[in-house]
Amino acid sequence: MADFGDSGLEAFRTEARDWLEANFPASLRKDLSALEAMVISPEPPKGDFAVWKERMGAKGWGVPTWPTQYGGGGLSRDEVRILQQEMAAIGAVNPIVGMGVSMFGPTLLEYGTEAQKQKYVPDIVHGRVRWCQGFSEPGAGSDLASLQTRAEDKGDHFLVNGQKIWTSGAQWADMIFCLVRTDTTKKHEGISFVVFSMRQPGVEVRPIRLIAGNSPFCETFITDVKVPKEDLVGPLNGGWSVAKRLLQHERSGMDGARRGPGQKVILGQLAKKYMGEDEQGRLADPDLRTRIIMNEMDQAALQATVRRAALESRGNAGPSATTSIMKNANMKIAQDRAELTLEFMGHQGLGWEGSDFATEELSAVRGWLSGKAGSIYGGSNEVQSNIISKRILGLPDLTQSR
Repeated sequence: MADFGDSGLEAFRTEARDWLEANFPASLRKDLSALEAMVISPEPPKGDFAVWKERMGAKGWGVPTWPTQYGGGGLSRDEVRILQQEMAAIGAVNPIVGMGVSMFGPTLLEYGTEAQKQKYVPDIVHGRVRWCQGFSEPGAGSDLASLQTRAEDKGDHFLVNGQKIWTSGAQWADMIFCLVRTDTTKKHEGISFVVFSMRQPGVEVRPIRLIAGNSPFCETFITDVKVPKEDLVGPLNGGWSVAKRLLQHERSGMDGARRGPGQKVILGQLAKKYMGEDEQGRLADPDLRTRIIMNEMDQAALQATVRRAALESRGNAGPSATTSIMKNANMKIAQDRAELTLEFMGHQGLGWEGSDFATEELSAVRGWLSGKAGSIYGGSNEVQSNIISKRILGLPDLTQSR
């Protein structure tokens, strides 16, 4: 909007409130947890949720700060804050999510050609295409630059062969953004960034079943897959710089500012259900009470830090290396929270199935197990610590001096 003063923001608040009231289906306001489950479900949207997703996509408010020329909302950060407040007030949840929104889209807006933006961004804005990430390989996890998936130059296209692992959501994805080796004589400078369809011959996906019982990660085998040259993002052999920017966007999405389904309950209140209260109405176990309060304080401090970093980054080109700090902090807080939950649930927090366990108890043990991967995916804690020491603290790289 042209007017960013108080009167302009209040006018936008009225606009947002009126639009949400008219477009957010009443049937979705009854159960927030059910709505959140629909958002993250791999199943195609149905009924009123499909209507809500279509309307948010058409409005551009699923990606509210993205440029309007590609279908985004074109809103200022102050307007986004107001939109979030009004959505929370009515019980609405953003239905446009995924790696296209949080990772690939922002990176493409910075590094992509105009033709690539016109081709791919509108589908992300509307939530019509699912994306996955082809970075890690069996022999190139923490040392990502050691990847060996080859892309041979065949004139008007690349021919890609190799294997990726821990490919989140690959079994449901339509497209993949992928790191490939285009020069075998160099390490970092021999990597390129390409995109291609997951639905073409030569792409095979095998889900990996985890200890928590689900299969969010996959092995992806790529055999003689043709990638047109126009689907090279960034310069040839310049994919490492593109990938680093994308990983900053990924880590900024792990900052704890948004809690997932099932995390909206206050931990202390849930603990009272299992541990009881003292005569003053407090959690009966004083030591557990202290540790829960400390976890909630850490969560509040992280959220405040995230908001401050967002304000400070307004004049910057994008996320900075500080996202590594927030990623590590968020994972530690989430894992501590899961440990505390199982502690006060006792044996009820260790159930796997059966009518003797409530839904929240079965979710707790699965969440605790799944959360262990948080210290690894998106860049392990050790990788983030190296980034923090070099790029933020300016410490010497001892590995280079040996």
